[in-house]
Amino acid sequence: MQAVLAIPSSETIRRHGAAEDVLMQEVAGVPLLVRAIATAARANVDSVLVIWPHDINPLLLESCIESPLLKGVQFDSLVVPSAFDPRSASDWAAIDLILSDKFLWLPWNWVTHKRALAVLSPSTARPVTWQQPVLLEKFAVLDNSHFRLSVGEQTSGISVTSPSTARTAERFLVANSGKPTDGIYSKFNRFLCRHVVRLLSHTGITPNAITLAGLAVAIVGAFLFARGNYVNYVAGALLFFVSGLIDEMDGMIARIKFLESAFGTWFEGFVDNLTYLAVFLGIIVGLYREYGNFALMYGTALIIGCVLSIAVIAWQRKLATTRGRPHEYAGKMNQLMEADSSNLVSLIVRQVHIFVKKGVLVHWLLWFTLLGHLHMFLWLAAIGSNVTWIIALHFTRRFFQHPRVTTADNISTAA
Repeated sequence: MQAVLAIPSSETIRRHGAAEDVLMQEVAGVPLLVRAIATAARANVDSVLVIWPHDINPLLLESCIESPLLKGVQFDSLVVPSAFDPRSASDWAAIDLILSDKFLWLPWNWVTHKRALAVLSPSTARPVTWQQPVLLEKFAVLDNSHFRLSVGEQTSGISVTSPSTARTAERFLVANSGKPTDGIYSKFNRFLCRHVVRLLSHTGITPNAITLAGLAVAIVGAFLFARGNYVNYVAGALLFFVSGLIDEMDGMIARIKFLESAFGTWFEGFVDNLTYLAVFLGIIVGLYREYGNFALMYGTALIIGCVLSIAVIAWQRKLATTRGRPHEYAGKMNQLMEADSSNLVSLIVRQVHIFVKKGVLVHWLLWFTLLGHLHMFLWLAAIGSNVTWIIALHFTRRFFQHPRVTTADNISTAA
């Protein structure tokens, strides 16, 4: 899909400051113009027509095009003697031959997220305002004989024209940096992380470095659990909770700064598994000091269940997703189970599967620890981990080896 982006006249730009400062001001660590195009690219835009006034330094456009965040995007640049006016039919007629039949009008300073752009429906009428993105049919801007205005869809986002609106846009991005599948626990965790995420977006700290920091915090918590007394249990549970918050932050930063990658998804899952094993081992050692063989018996069952769950889910992920898109696994499994909701196992698992997520587990471990029932948590976790790999194996056979419901080929890919 094509996007059309027009830079206003130098006179308009100067009202807000120097062209370089206005067009390339950083919003959450990414230059404004780069961010606008990168967001569109992640909403299925593959080519961008940039209309550039002749009296604004073209090197700014070149630096934008060369950004690694825009790799794979095809650019067509058109230098014009005067600013392009989207309200003028003659200005559109001048670029008729390079317009696609359907294109996305992309305001140069509109900060939003890809989900807001991906859901836009094509409009056959010109919008009342050109300050927001709109998906247009080509004839809507060329055919004066059927000239119509449309209020159109309201796209969530922020128009950035100053440092203060840039800060507002950053808060908007952080607030919308979760996933569509987030439940109440993940939303609460991300809410707690917002201020730190915004600060981290202005640093060079990578999502993978944040992931490792979460592992380090969890390992310290595991050592505290292993000391075997209530005070250290609580301290360990609090650190595991912090590790869970850090686990939310790496994905938030990756989405805000367009740093998502297949390796990052794999690495986050790998580190999460190490985190579980480290904390569970710490709990087992601590409870063994208190309860002896009870903890050893259920602890062994827990570790076996965790290892088998990790192995089966890794196999399932490989079958459910393509090599370069492992992040689609959770959404695809949710859709498969929803399509199979007539099956009792699928129906039940859809309601309770969130409890095995790290963002949820950190809450429950903290509550069990504070109430002095860590031994009960161990018992439940031992049962739950073994039920997890058995059910995962059931779904692997049901959906991928002996499919009985709608297959992945005709299920829409999760964003």
